[in-house]
Amino acid sequence: MANTFIDTARILVRSGAGGNGAVAFHREKYVAAGGPDGGDGGRGGDVILQVDDRMSTLMDFRYKRKYVAENGGNGAGKQCTGKNGAPLIIRVPRGTVVRDAETREIIQDMSGDEPFVLCRGGNGGWGNKHFATPTRQTPQFAKAGLPGKERTVLLELKLLADVGLVGFPNVGKSTLMSVVSEAKPKIANYHFTTLTPVLGVVKIAEGKSFVMADIPGLIEGASDGVGLGHEFLRHVDRCRLIVHVVDVSGIEGRDPKADFEAINRELFNFSEELSQRPQIVAANKCDMASPEQIETFRRFVEEKGLEFFPISAATRQGVDALIGAVAAKLDTLPPIKEYEVEHVPFTEVLDRQRFEIRVEEGIYVVEADWLKPVLGMVDVDDYESLQYFQRVLRNSGVIDKLEEMGIQEGDTVSILGFDFDYVR
Repeated sequence: MANTFIDTARILVRSGAGGNGAVAFHREKYVAAGGPDGGDGGRGGDVILQVDDRMSTLMDFRYKRKYVAENGGNGAGKQCTGKNGAPLIIRVPRGTVVRDAETREIIQDMSGDEPFVLCRGGNGGWGNKHFATPTRQTPQFAKAGLPGKERTVLLELKLLADVGLVGFPNVGKSTLMSVVSEAKPKIANYHFTTLTPVLGVVKIAEGKSFVMADIPGLIEGASDGVGLGHEFLRHVDRCRLIVHVVDVSGIEGRDPKADFEAINRELFNFSEELSQRPQIVAANKCDMASPEQIETFRRFVEEKGLEFFPISAATRQGVDALIGAVAAKLDTLPPIKEYEVEHVPFTEVLDRQRFEIRVEEGIYVVEADWLKPVLGMVDVDDYESLQYFQRVLRNSGVIDKLEEMGIQEGDTVSILGFDFDYVR
């Protein structure tokens, strides 16, 4: 059966563009020439992330990778403002870390209940009513809405559990989980029975409990990505306490000391911070081990300053003592780790200040995607509209750059297929 647990996803999100302002004039009976009354465009919809506790995986993002919010509506006459675009709410499991796809810096840790605005919608453009002046009483142009923002992000699910069970495959972690919680992990006598992390709530008393995660069995080289190492280890990263389950009986021909050292080495190689996390050792299958085996391993563990509990998950021997010690230890530890947001120098795809100019056969070619909606609203036959377009070029730095490059009066400028002669 294919593994259906999905804990990473790459998606592209885009907020809605603002609606364009309208060019309109007041018209009614007995009013020969009313003033401009073009309404503003509506604001584009935001892209919002929201925690949904009904979700436990990122499976939904396997089949859909692009998310686009609604655009704002265009303005209309009679000063009617366009409709604001509806926000797009993307639901994610609790514990999802959002990273910038290029820099891998953390944008947000979706561990709380507050929604997070990932991309804000573009503002709506102004209608021609805003451009009326005592000397320009009938403006034939309006302002285009600003485009939405676009970015590619990585979603990374890190389970929110107080306790993480780690150990080699088939040491009895799933059995332990099944007897201390209501979780029902798959149990069988072969390696890698558990292919996905399993969460279970361990109840101590009325109103007191903690969350335990059964992490699939690690193997040597897991920190380097051997097997499913990286996928599994990231879920231990959040845990406040590690319960290291070791098969003390050695019935499969393994050395419990070597297993203990190997797993801790993988934890260290994955994250030095993780290796320093508080740890309790559960020596499982003690019902099949000799007293000498248990005592030898006990001395080995206690010499390292760690708590040692001989248990048999199958018979519940020593399990209550282990759980009591885990609960007492958790009372002394800080809350579950949340990831601090790292600075992400987010640059809008359609940045009003970004443009490129090159000279091709004596023609100055200007490339700037943000000029597309602006140019679309320019009436080349209207003098005031062209003046507005020139002010946009001046304020954005395009004119200054052209002059810096040595443009002369009469030289041709080409902007997105619109050619004109440069005039100082």
